[in-house]
Amino acid sequence: MNEVTVWYLQQTSREQLQAVADPGGIRVEEARVRQFSFNRFLYALVGAPWQWVDKLSWSDDQWRTYAEREELRTWAAWVEGSPAGYFELEKRGDDSVEICYFGLAEPFIGRGLGSYFLYRAIAEAWGWDANRVTVNTCSLDHPSALQNYQSRGFELYRTETEQRD
Repeated sequence: MNEVTVWYLQQTSREQLQAVADPGGIRVEEARVRQFSFNRFLYALVGAPWQWVDKLSWSDDQWRTYAEREELRTWAAWVEGSPAGYFELEKRGDDSVEICYFGLAEPFIGRGLGSYFLYRAIAEAWGWDANRVTVNTCSLDHPSALQNYQSRGFELYRTETEQRD
């Protein structure tokens, strides 16, 4: 068993969002045609270094049920024609929007893209008529993840410690 710290963050006002300049060379597009296999591909591509394993054993039906809902929207980042990362936004019943998954694929980490990509994720969440935007990260994530979220204007509202295999 390993001890994992989970940080829960939020923005309660669009004015909290801290902008960052577009570094150029990155294109961010919403995947408007829902395809569960695309979400599964991005989840595996981006999540492998960070031990995203909870959905790897899902069946096609489980992926379809999850990824093709109206409450879930997916954006992909493209760099030099290659998929560079993605984020998923989920609209909750209370009109909050959660950034469910966010990240860059390994070849694109450390190239100055993460802050801008996160800015775009948060801006898209606010643009979905959100009254609050939330995200969580943990100690298994990239060492700069928590700082990146806080630099974009997120405030910590809860911390938990879990035991994981």
